[in-house]
Amino acid sequence: MERPYIYYDFTLSLCPDCLRRVDAKIIIEDQHVYMLKRCPEHGASKVLIATDADYYRTTRNYAKRSEMPQKFNTRTHFGCPYDCGLCPDHEQHSCLTIVEVTDRCNLACPTCYAESAPHHGRHRTLEEIERMLDLVVANEGQPDVVQISGGEPTVHPQFFDILDIAKRKPIRHLMLNTNGIRIAKDPVFTERLASYMPDFEIYLQFDSFRPGVLESLRGENLLDTRMRALENLNRFNLSTTLVVTLQKGMNDDEIGEIIRFALQQKCVRGVTFQPTQAAGRFEGFNPATDRITLTEVRRQIIDQTGIFQPEDLIPVPCNPDALAMAYALKIDGEVFPLTRFINPQDILDNSRNTIVYEQDERLHQHMIQLFSTGNSVECATNELNQSLMCCLPQVHAPSLGYENLFRIIIMRFIDAWDFDVRAIKKSCVHIVSPDDNKIIPFETMNLFYRDAAKRERLEQLRGAVV
Repeated sequence: MERPYIYYDFTLSLCPDCLRRVDAKIIIEDQHVYMLKRCPEHGASKVLIATDADYYRTTRNYAKRSEMPQKFNTRTHFGCPYDCGLCPDHEQHSCLTIVEVTDRCNLACPTCYAESAPHHGRHRTLEEIERMLDLVVANEGQPDVVQISGGEPTVHPQFFDILDIAKRKPIRHLMLNTNGIRIAKDPVFTERLASYMPDFEIYLQFDSFRPGVLESLRGENLLDTRMRALENLNRFNLSTTLVVTLQKGMNDDEIGEIIRFALQQKCVRGVTFQPTQAAGRFEGFNPATDRITLTEVRRQIIDQTGIFQPEDLIPVPCNPDALAMAYALKIDGEVFPLTRFINPQDILDNSRNTIVYEQDERLHQHMIQLFSTGNSVECATNELNQSLMCCLPQVHAPSLGYENLFRIIIMRFIDAWDFDVRAIKKSCVHIVSPDDNKIIPFETMNLFYRDAAKRERLEQLRGAVV
């Protein structure tokens, strides 16, 4: 007799109930990819990993050689994921490092992984924040992207002092993760934010156009706030990424609408889609039934926009299991996808490469037209700003700037249900632990290291390993 599936691979996962390491099989059934695992105490489980087996197989062709940090912060002893910090067994440096400057927030979102609220926790001191930033620099030398986050960082009483400290560090690109409330209310505040450009960007929550969805995800209808924030950001052309928390059956039908809206905003450089992670406070989300996979989001982008094709949305090589990307240029109101011109083999050799835009005749004609408008030699030889994920190529495009770039990122944050030790070892989105001078993958921070109760459970698991 034959099993009703194809046994594709093997990995280590976690029991979602007790967080014990368990063996896991990766299987393909009806072109869907599942993880089968069994905990001796809590029994068997079957978790959907991907809805597109062909794309899942393709991710294995995008595994690039690991790029290490300049230093590690802890030793390997108990095995992944019980040694985070980064330990020497981790396989990727920090492409993006999150520095949480406060636990406080002016919202209490039902989906908050950090469980932030107006009276939750405390603000970090400037000394603590500078120490956290120095740790990132010590690990990375010149960090690719550092994101100031929280809580809601703009409620910190010394907010601009924090930005001043960060801008003095050798950080290539600084981002501010915000719900946009203060930006919406205060144009003067926004103008001061704009003074930190270039190499500064707003990471703005933007989940839906529907009040009911916003109330479910954020606890209140913030649509008017988002629109006023974008009005102020557009006024100063302050580089912005719209960040969409996606929940299946709630706002995944708005993906195309949000992308088309973003393309019309002068300040918006792209959209990041983050499927809901089962961590922290995730009210109304059942990981067994409500999970939306990276492949489903990818399919919805293709189907709902009519702009991007399958060859435009490809795995990000530093962590292909958890990240997918599409890049495009915005020129004269038109959108030209670029990622289709990348040779996968070219971006796996850890070198910076060039997208050959001349391969698209319509895009090439736009370049000729731009050249003929009397641009200076200096302008003609400028390079489009390098992308925000370290493994992407540069784009040589005469007379174009960062505001012509548009990117889509799908960022899947793994949780205890779909935990895959292979992907965690390649995690490149990290967070600074404020208490113990460690840099921890975002996913395991929320599983084991965010609060005292989680750390106590971690010690129990470590004891079981010993």
